Amino acid sequence: MDQPLQTDYLRWIVLLPLAGAIVNGLLGAAIQKRAGKGAIAVLACAPVVAAFALSVYAFLELAGLSPEHRFLIDRLYRWIDLGSLKVDLAFAVDPLSAVMILIVTGIGGLIHIYAVGYMHDDKAFWRFFAYLNLFTAAMLTLVTGDNMLLMFVGWEGVGLCSYALIGFWYQDQNNARAGNKAFIVNRVGDFGFVLGIFLLFWSFDAQGHGTLTFREMARWAQGLQGQQIWGVSAATLATLLLFVGATGKSAQIPLYVWLPDAMAGPTPVSALIHAATMVTAGVYMAARLNFLFSMAPLTLNVIAGVGAATALLAATIALTQYDIKKVLAYSTVSQLGYMFMGIGVGGYAAAIFHLMTHAFFKACLFLGAGSVIHAMHHEQDMRKMGGLKGPMPLTFATFFVSVLAIAGMPGTAGFFSKDEILWLAFSNHHPVIWALGVAGAGMTSFYMFRQLFMVFFGECRADHHTRERLHESPTIMTAPLVVLAAGALLAGWIGLPAVLGGSRFAEWLEPVLGGHGAEHGSHELELLLMAVSVAVAAGGFFLAYLIYYRGVLSADRFASFAGGFFYRLFERKYYVDEIYQAIFVNGSLLLARLLALFDQYVIDGIVDGSAALTRWLSWLNGLFDLYVIDGIVNGVADTSYWAGNRLRRVQTGNINGYLYGILVAVVLAIVVKLRYWS
Repeated sequence: MDQPLQTDYLRWIVLLPLAGAIVNGLLGAAIQKRAGKGAIAVLACAPVVAAFALSVYAFLELAGLSPEHRFLIDRLYRWIDLGSLKVDLAFAVDPLSAVMILIVTGIGGLIHIYAVGYMHDDKAFWRFFAYLNLFTAAMLTLVTGDNMLLMFVGWEGVGLCSYALIGFWYQDQNNARAGNKAFIVNRVGDFGFVLGIFLLFWSFDAQGHGTLTFREMARWAQGLQGQQIWGVSAATLATLLLFVGATGKSAQIPLYVWLPDAMAGPTPVSALIHAATMVTAGVYMAARLNFLFSMAPLTLNVIAGVGAATALLAATIALTQYDIKKVLAYSTVSQLGYMFMGIGVGGYAAAIFHLMTHAFFKACLFLGAGSVIHAMHHEQDMRKMGGLKGPMPLTFATFFVSVLAIAGMPGTAGFFSKDEILWLAFSNHHPVIWALGVAGAGMTSFYMFRQLFMVFFGECRADHHTRERLHESPTIMTAPLVVLAAGALLAGWIGLPAVLGGSRFAEWLEPVLGGHGAEHGSHELELLLMAVSVAVAAGGFFLAYLIYYRGVLSADRFASFAGGFFYRLFERKYYVDEIYQAIFVNGSLLLARLLALFDQYVIDGIVDGSAALTRWLSWLNGLFDLYVIDGIVNGVADTSYWAGNRLRRVQTGNINGYLYGILVAVVLAIVVKLRYWS
């Protein structure tokens, strides 16, 4: 991996979507006015499709190389040359980033095409696609950047674009507030991420290898083994700080709160954020820096614990939601928890595998939800839906396949990837993590089938006007659903568990991720655990079937368990938003008010007092000047004037007078002489 193959086309994977964003951003309004929305759609979708074609070409070129030489680089120029810090503007593709660019451009391209139909009636069509292209370019920068600084550029870029897209319909105050929330919460995580980057550079520089380039960091990482900061190893502290950044981008406890509110944005945005771009950034970063995280067992334990807790917490909230997109949003938070469970137990390849399969079925679910919302005239409450299977057969079929996948039903993509994480958790001696993961899998199956039954089965609960106009979405929206559903069904077969022959996906990633996460257990145990997780998922399905399809069990009876305490707790999302509002928002406002009072009564008092004192001293100085200084000066002047006035009488011009004066003076002089000196 130290001898990357030089190329000159990787840059275009990033620059093509960026060019689409620039053209639509600067000229989109005029183009839409003169040439129509079709031209905007071509300008937006063609660059992403071309980037996908280049990604496939890069993947095939990598596949043609021996595993130890699968590393392409496209170096543009030396970006930073400051002291020991030397950073290139360079894009690199290895087996890990090849997977990511295929997801971002492939699934992102399908979302772009779908959005052409979904956003067709929006007046700001051109602005939407400018943001969407920019989002894609930022994510591609993040995953192809050759170093941490370029990754950070993409990291901040997706944060900025998420703010713009979530608050796209900014005329609505709630949408604007959701965009602000996403932006602010992510800045909290980014603060930890920046500190982690600084700490890494400082640590490597202290070893004489100041670098932020990934392959060089991997080469010198072992030099950090003995380095301590405040009694903690540098690798542990740096990875903990980096994980703080990951909790923001990938919506983990405690910074997951922005993701459900991101539903305020248009549905294609939700699909892009939740499936192909932003939320995968934290998982990708941890996998990219696997050589550092593997040196920090404490960090891995924290990640596994946070991931499991997030998966379970989000799943319990999803049980009680009625907004079709909110259910999927909490599902995303939960599935990201599984990915971090994989990272935490050392299964980096398993985490990326689940990231890949999740991209298919979650994008399909979100776009399917968008198709339903489109047909229901923007109604999102599942209690007002039902019976959509008939009028929307393609949407139902693809949604159903994706529900099977996310519920982990055998043979689907989600089954293989989720089971791999659970197996690694158990076999690597994390039985509690495994148990929490299995419990979360059962809940996932329940709330996803609950959603399926409430939306597509039974009697339609929509109003008469909506029922009469129900129809399937146009082909430009349903075609991407079919492709994604096929992926949700089949993509998992490239990652078969060891008992069924082993994972080709893990083999592909091995040159980057090594053999981390190797399981320790027999095939019989693996089959047994697989059967347990499938049985739990089937139990979740069966319970949802009895309640929401057959109606033989009452949902209210479950909701009233323990006096309804747990239902209220889940429905109100553990009151986390209220707690954050009270502590951070209201706390900040209270602090601001206290500082304002301090400013008003202390700072302003000091300033005003200083001014009053200065005025008094000036007044006193004026009196001194008037009566003392001026008095002395005027006294001298008056005395001089008086003396001059007296003396001037001597100067009369009368010669006789002068002679008499001289005579008197001479006489006085003689008298004095005779009297005192004789």
